[in-house]
Amino acid sequence: MELRQLRYLVTAVECGSLGKAAAQLGMATSALSQQISRLESELSVRLLVRGASGVTTTEAGATFCQHATLALRHIDAAAVTAQGARLAGVVSLGLAPTTASVLALPLIKAMARHYPNIRLQLVEGMSGHLAGMLKQRQIDLAILFNHETVTFAKSEAIPLLDESLFLIGPAGEEGAEGTENRVTLAELSGLALVLPSKGHGLRASLDRAFAAAKVTPNIVMEIDSLAVIMDVVSSGLGHTIQPGAALARSPVRSLSVRAISDAGVHRTNLLANLPEHELSPASLALRAQLRKVVAGLVRDGRWLGASLHEQ
Repeated sequence: MELRQLRYLVTAVECGSLGKAAAQLGMATSALSQQISRLESELSVRLLVRGASGVTTTEAGATFCQHATLALRHIDAAAVTAQGARLAGVVSLGLAPTTASVLALPLIKAMARHYPNIRLQLVEGMSGHLAGMLKQRQIDLAILFNHETVTFAKSEAIPLLDESLFLIGPAGEEGAEGTENRVTLAELSGLALVLPSKGHGLRASLDRAFAAAKVTPNIVMEIDSLAVIMDVVSSGLGHTIQPGAALARSPVRSLSVRAISDAGVHRTNLLANLPEHELSPASLALRAQLRKVVAGLVRDGRWLGASLHEQ
């Protein structure tokens, strides 16, 4: 049974004449009659009664035609949805500066390509601030770093990826010629560190790691701007600890980069969103597209030190 045969039958019944139906379908009357006959043979039942004044349905034909009409309507609706209907609306996403540096542009391009009628609003801020905005329903989704920041009522979050952390310093340091070189937290006790303030998700992770390693870090500056931190480090005024995403806008060759080898020193990225029933179709589309883009960036090695979280 072919879809076109159902359409031929329904048209013939609606027109009440094979000749009129053939003209409407743009085919010969004999060809239309032949197709309907093949359908009847396949079903082993007479569907139409052909007469000089036109065609009428048999009892079986009338029942079959009703189901065929409904099936065609569903197929047409599916085609419209797939080909013509486009998701539209406004959806907002919060990203930390490090995450935005590697993810924002690829995500924007992917959304523009797949959902041109969705207007994306990107908000850049610290993890704690973004969590507050999510709680106040000021944004729809956010990538956060601390489980503590997503424990507010009715929030939902899933682990997205894990990021290794790197000691980043000015170029030319001995023993720091590439990202394959490693260093322990204990070896950082004498270094001047430039880190985000305590309200930053990364700082919270680092504080826990230093405490676990029984190391007191020498923090000489607290700066919550990634761009300024990288400028300070490039100028030789200190070192910082950042995930690989922080290097997306800073050429690695202009810095010394060493992976921190202590077990458990990493940053988990959580994809948090409003409760499922509050998410619009546009928000659901963004969430799905974001996960695809992140997976692609990790797979292609464009997110330094990142690995998809094992769920």
